[in-house]
Amino acid sequence: MEVNNIESLPENYIWKDTAGLITKFLGEAAGSRKIYVNIDCVPANAYSTKYHSHSQQEEFFLILSGSGTLRLNGTESTVSTGDFIAKPAGQNIAHTFYNSGNEVLTILDAGTIEKEDTCYYPDEDMYLHKSNNQRVAFSGSDLNQSWTSSPNSAE
Repeated sequence: MEVNNIESLPENYIWKDTAGLITKFLGEAAGSRKIYVNIDCVPANAYSTKYHSHSQQEEFFLILSGSGTLRLNGTESTVSTGDFIAKPAGQNIAHTFYNSGNEVLTILDAGTIEKEDTCYYPDEDMYLHKSNNQRVAFSGSDLNQSWTSSPNSAE
């Protein structure tokens, strides 16, 4: 174990998208195995993630700087420096942050690392299932409602 510094984080622990969103994977860089710790830098007029919920992953968010809007289960709330929220897993609590301010919205994003997790994206009725280091995405309209795992059910 060694002391690391955000300013000298190797590039392979930094993700960027075309809108300017930057995620720094601090926990991974430090060797964390059961929790993740990220710093998300959300530019003005951008989202932190698509609006989604988790089946297994518990999350905690702390606004380090800036201001924005938290969409949580369809309700929007203003957030700013010092605000924090915990989001328990398996409660169908959909969430995203939007930077409605003028400066970068910086969020400490921490949570559990789960080998199995299903994310649901209600705005698009899409599921992302993560299992055994594989990801499978499917639409809610693709779900087979009549299938059963019972070996003795009449079909």
